[in-house]
Amino acid sequence: MSQSLNQKVCKIVGGVITPLLANIALHGMEERIKQFADTLPRRSGLGKRDNRKALSVIRYADDFVILHEDINVVQRCQSIISEWLKGMGLELKPSKTRLTHTLNKYGNEEPGFEFLGFNVRQFQVGKNHSKQGFKTIITPSKEKQKIHYERVASIINDHNATSQLALISRLNPVIRGWSNYYSTVVSKKSFATIDNLMYPKLKAWAKRRHPNKSGEWVSKKYWQTIGGDNWVFATKQEGKNPMQLQSHTETKIVRHVKVKGDASPYDGNLIYWSSRMGTHPEASKRMSTLLKKQKGKCTHCGLYFRESDVLEIDHIIPQSKKGKDEYKNLQILHKHCHDTKTTEDGSVGGTQDKRQFIEEPDEVKVSRPVLKTSGSREGIA
Repeated sequence: MSQSLNQKVCKIVGGVITPLLANIALHGMEERIKQFADTLPRRSGLGKRDNRKALSVIRYADDFVILHEDINVVQRCQSIISEWLKGMGLELKPSKTRLTHTLNKYGNEEPGFEFLGFNVRQFQVGKNHSKQGFKTIITPSKEKQKIHYERVASIINDHNATSQLALISRLNPVIRGWSNYYSTVVSKKSFATIDNLMYPKLKAWAKRRHPNKSGEWVSKKYWQTIGGDNWVFATKQEGKNPMQLQSHTETKIVRHVKVKGDASPYDGNLIYWSSRMGTHPEASKRMSTLLKKQKGKCTHCGLYFRESDVLEIDHIIPQSKKGKDEYKNLQILHKHCHDTKTTEDGSVGGTQDKRQFIEEPDEVKVSRPVLKTSGSREGIA
């Protein structure tokens, strides 16, 4: 009994902690490859740093990809990593290690590769489409599409005896989670394909529940007209908001903007992370939202905020002139830009009147972590 319980606990913890342990064990792999990049012959007009940029290492836990235009460099990296892993008693798994080209066929290997459920491949296009002569297309891998559809089909089959509400409640989180994961790549066609495959499964589910009813009767019972779409799989609730099945194509495709290589949410850079994410644990919701809305720029001078800048929240139309305390009337400015703008507004007191800071006392305090604490303040009790 005790041994069985311990095994279950280990399985639960292991599933969560395995990626973390892999990250700890393989920490330093990227730097080892970058050190090798420093030894490569410098191309004309390019410096040492450019050699590092040309050799890319992308890693998640124990899965990684090495990219370079020269196959010999990639092969040498494979040898270096094998030697580096030997010191920890690890080795590359041959069945999961492959050399391939992203554009052309290499040996028996087809172009492209799969990484973390994505298929990465390049296609030749005309010069009007790309100066390089090719485009990089990232899509959900066919294997992951198949696994996802089989899971959806299995849920539908398992809910033959349950209500439409229960079926939709079970399917929506699965569809939403999978679609969000692939919402940053070229997924529209994949989303539409899976939605099309789901329709006959849902139709068979509905027909099985009412074998003696006509197809028209079944369609009217389980498919509703919502927002101009006549074929929404949704509950029929008079006077209430119906529970509807989320389609994959409802998920918007939003391209991912790469995070700076040396940036971390815990590095204290409120400007970068608030501008990027619209949230930061050390900044207020209002400050973070405005930084993202302004894309990290001061609306008065048009310059990007820097980590050392003092920021203040300003009412575009001053409250003394009946300006409202709402987002559309708020902006973040440099402190000196705020002083200038207040003077131009003709607000009472000008830059010398301390009352101008009473508008947002909490937000002014929030701006202080952006600055390094001065020595004089450290001595204040």
